[in-house]
Amino acid sequence: MTLQNKLTFITGASSGIGKACAEEFAKAGSNLILTARRYNRIADLAETLTKTYNVKVKAIQMDVTNLTEVQYVVASLVDSWRNIDILINNAGLSRGLEKIYEGDIKHWEEMIDTNVKGLLYVTREILPGMVERNSGHVINLGSTAGREVYPNGNVYCATKYAVKALTSAIKIDTLGKNIKVTSIDPGMVETEFSEVRFSGDKVRAKKVYENIDALNAADIAETILFCATRPPHVNIGEVLITPTEQASASQIYKRGKK
Repeated sequence: MTLQNKLTFITGASSGIGKACAEEFAKAGSNLILTARRYNRIADLAETLTKTYNVKVKAIQMDVTNLTEVQYVVASLVDSWRNIDILINNAGLSRGLEKIYEGDIKHWEEMIDTNVKGLLYVTREILPGMVERNSGHVINLGSTAGREVYPNGNVYCATKYAVKALTSAIKIDTLGKNIKVTSIDPGMVETEFSEVRFSGDKVRAKKVYENIDALNAADIAETILFCATRPPHVNIGEVLITPTEQASASQIYKRGKK
């Protein structure tokens, strides 16, 4: 299925997987709505993609945890930007790596607000249009953490289990409405993820990816693009994608970079 003249809405598009998705989908001919809290980043990205791939790109500052803001952004879209064909719920984060009895409650709230409530807020505003048009594709970024709890991952894992459940629920609730629903569940991907988890500690974050050929954001974006371009009768419900040396959320063989 071609993405020419399709419209894709991406959350958390300022870096990592979200940014890589913007690049891959623009290359495939899709027009884009890019959202993130860091407006300067997505504005620069939008300008680059427009010039490089001759597609229409709109950059909008938006915090998925702010329901009023999400509602305003979607409601403010003019007719030519309203018919969203593909929603990529990419915005998400992890904070801290402590045992549950030592966890920072502020970190818990931020993860729940972003990974679960943020996904719900954006989906709630965009999905009705897909139902009305009898067409659309919702792609949620899950994780191996949503399939297996790993040590000290507690609340982050819980939020990704929620994403897995919500992905299934969206598919059930839209059955008969010609809407595709996909969960992309990556393992170790070297992005800003660990820097965010460790509150900007780049040294600690770098150690996470030492001695393993981790995935990169483009690996995931290419997989998402594949799911989005299957024939109309094909829905890829979930994809588990890991580095070759990762067997599960907690089983990783670190042998050194080739």
